[in-house]
Amino acid sequence: MATNVFEDGDIDVVPVPIHTSPKPSLVFSPTVAGSYPVIVFFHGFFILNTSYNKLLRHIASHGYIVVAPKLLSGIIPMDGPSEVKFAAEIVNWIAEGLQPCLPDNVEAQLESLVLAGHSRGGKTAFAVALGKCDVQINLKIKVLLGIDPAEGRNKMLIKPPHVLTYKPESLNLGMPVLVIGTGLGPEKSSFFSMPCAPDGVNHEEYYRECKAPCAHFVIQDYGHMDMLDEGVMTPKCFCKNGKGPKDLMRNTISGLVVAFLRAHLKGQFEDLDIIVKDPDLAPTKLDEVDYQPKLDQKEEKVLCQKQEEKVEYVPE
Repeated sequence: MATNVFEDGDIDVVPVPIHTSPKPSLVFSPTVAGSYPVIVFFHGFFILNTSYNKLLRHIASHGYIVVAPKLLSGIIPMDGPSEVKFAAEIVNWIAEGLQPCLPDNVEAQLESLVLAGHSRGGKTAFAVALGKCDVQINLKIKVLLGIDPAEGRNKMLIKPPHVLTYKPESLNLGMPVLVIGTGLGPEKSSFFSMPCAPDGVNHEEYYRECKAPCAHFVIQDYGHMDMLDEGVMTPKCFCKNGKGPKDLMRNTISGLVVAFLRAHLKGQFEDLDIIVKDPDLAPTKLDEVDYQPKLDQKEEKVLCQKQEEKVEYVPE
């Protein structure tokens, strides 16, 4: 078994700064002529949208347009409701404003829209998908991606909008969801610090509340900020970091995202099935690997297996 999703794709990518949207954005666009799905990626708390260049470029190189807006007022994060509202307005801007900003002969597939986010940006993506934004979304969201999403510092310090309900399979999203967590996110970096993705408000609970089709992968040996570019200033006093090369972390996240999108945007399940069956193919260790297809997908696989068992060879 083999898959190429953990390696850079074959498509050249160019960064395109945009200043005409509701918030300044950085777009990673293929330069090869074609039509590509659009991913809107929301950054984490007190993190710049430009801190994810390597991660987003890898994903885009497999044939995606990635829009990374800056959800900050200067350098200060907005409050939760304002951030979610701006995020929704950016999604609506994409419907009319993205295409003129792209390279010649590159077309945005607006019918294949993906929302994604890291940390509080993951919560923002979920909130927009759930309609907690006081803005009517003009595009249909096809897939949702949460990269180490965090609802808050703990259950007692959750600020609106509230996403988690603490009831299994309670989020009525109506779309495939991929949740990627980190093994070190719930750990403290020192005795006096707080974890960046604490138990009870992190990826575990987000995934527990999702309905099929959904997938969950935990990158065991890395922390909450380890997917950012090298040299990015982060609150390391809070976040426990892994000791391995960041490239391995980024390549693992990018590969999981690409495999999931191939499956649920293009109907190409081979890469996702291979990774689920053999997680050791990932560049770094995966834990808690779980994939729940839709019920009809499960039934179809069982039916196919039964049909194959009934096939008999009849000699001429």
